[in-house]
Order: sequence, then structure tokens, then C-alpha cells
Amino acid sequence: MSKISIIIPVYNVEPYIKRCLDSVLRQTYRNIEVLLINDGSTDNSGNICDDYANRDKRIKVFHKENGGLSSALNFGLKSFTGDYLGFVDSDDWIEPDMYEVLYYAVKKHSVPISVCGYFKSTDIESVPMKNEVEISEDIISTVDMLLYPLKRDNYMAFCGYVWNKLYSADVIRNGGLLFDENIRYGMDVIYFAQVVINSKCEGTYIDKPLYHYYQRDTAISKTKSVDVKTDILDAYKGIEKLLYRNGYSDISYWARGFYCYHVCVAAEMALANNDMEMFNKLQNEIKDHLPDYIKTNKQHPEKHKRMYELLKIDND
Repeated sequence: MSKISIIIPVYNVEPYIKRCLDSVLRQTYRNIEVLLINDGSTDNSGNICDDYANRDKRIKVFHKENGGLSSALNFGLKSFTGDYLGFVDSDDWIEPDMYEVLYYAVKKHSVPISVCGYFKSTDIESVPMKNEVEISEDIISTVDMLLYPLKRDNYMAFCGYVWNKLYSADVIRNGGLLFDENIRYGMDVIYFAQVVINSKCEGTYIDKPLYHYYQRDTAISKTKSVDVKTDILDAYKGIEKLLYRNGYSDISYWARGFYCYHVCVAAEMALANNDMEMFNKLQNEIKDHLPDYIKTNKQHPEKHKRMYELLKIDND
């Protein structure tokens, strides 16, 4: 059977890492290689990784100086040896049959990427994300592989994250694609778009939640730092450029619409922090991209009000 490599970046996740590793090692698909990239953890995470590696020969542990999430992911990309590749965040966990389901989906349809649904999970409950529009469990075109993460209201369970997917190693190694180490938040959405565009990937979707996306307050997605939040703006600008440069300019307005949404989030945060210089800058970005936001949210006119309210604020 083909070998599946699973890259798990690790940084100060002592309370969560055992749950994550237990779920990975319980996979019904047994031929796996688990790469634990300890990115300079200052807690006991590194020792826990070593302990697990001593108990299961499928685990390889790499200890490196702290360089950030993208740096850890790139270390894994340069080290994996499998025929297929998956990613798991070290505070998340997965269902026992996740990689078996994803593997047989790519084999059945002869496509390089398979995608499954996911849960948003807390210590109390796991809520399955649902798509508003049904995705056929058949072959998904390259264009739709790019569009579904940008049409998030319709395809919430598909998303642009890298972790609810299985990739053929060939599409990862082609072109030596790596994560952008200058982006701290949102690096996965542009990386997924790069992989799809680089190899003109088709894919397939399994309408079953198999990944648990843990909602912890200290996650980078929960940060109140406008500086970190605006990194995702670079990611969506990058996706827009990728679409333009590779013959998908006709759908690039979807990237601009999503960019506008994230500008709005950052603007609200800047306003709450009383950072009026940043707020003014983001307000101008909303003005420039509002037509695309309206175009991509025709079915949700109630969302336009949020933008108009930000534009009306007297910030002199």
C-alpha cells in the first residue's frame, strides 16, 4: 500500500499533543509516516514527541530553532518520504478512518487531492461544518477547487485550510512549493491555491466530517493583534495575483471579495484598539474593494451593512 506522510508542526502544545498523536496513530490506514517538527518549544512538547517516537517507529521527530509555523511546515515538506501527504495541527485531532477514506477517494477517482468535512471542536462539543450547496462526491474541476474556498458561505466544510485534505506527493514536490514564511496567518489558503494552480489539480470531496479543528483561545486565529491579522490580507492578494497570472482572471473578483471581508475584520479590530491610523488605511481598502464584496455577496445583502457602517464612521 502507498505510504502517507503526515506533517505535524509542534510548538508549546503540551496540553493537546497527546490527544493529537493518539488520534493519528489509531488510523485504520496503517502505512503512515508521522513527522513531528518541534519548532523550539519551551514546554514539555518536545519530550512528549520523543517519548511517542520511542514507542512507535512510524514517528520521526525533528527539533529545530523556533522559526514560526510556516518554517516548521517547510521543514516537514523537505523531509517527508511518502507517496501522499497530509497535515494535522498539533492541537487538533482526527477521526480513526480519516486517511483511509481520503486515500481510497483519490484512488477511486484518480485525482491528486481529496477533501473531507470537519468539526469545529471545543472541550465540550464538536459541531460539524455544513455546506449550504451540495458538492458532488465525484471529480471536482480545477476551477471549482479554487473557487470553493473563496465561496465560503456556500462551502464552509470544504475551506482553504490544508489539514482536511490528502495530496499526492507529486503535486507537492512539483515546483518545490513551500509555505510563505513571511505570512504568519493565512499561509495555508495561498499554499493550497498554489498547489492547485501549479499542477492544475482536480479533486474529490467526501461529505463527512473527519477532522476536529480545536477552538482554543490562544490560537493565532484568535489574536487581537491587527498586525498579525493583516497578514491574511497578503495571502488573499497573493491568491488574486496567482489567478491573474495563470489564466483565471475571470474569477479573481472572488479573491478580492474575500480580501474585503478580512479588511473589515481588521478594521473593526483597529477601531477597538483605537488605532485610527490603521483604521483609516483599512477604510480606504474597503472603499476600493467594496464593489467586489457586494458582487460576491449578492445572496447576502445583510452583510453589506457591516461595510457601510465602517465607511460611515467619522474618524477625523
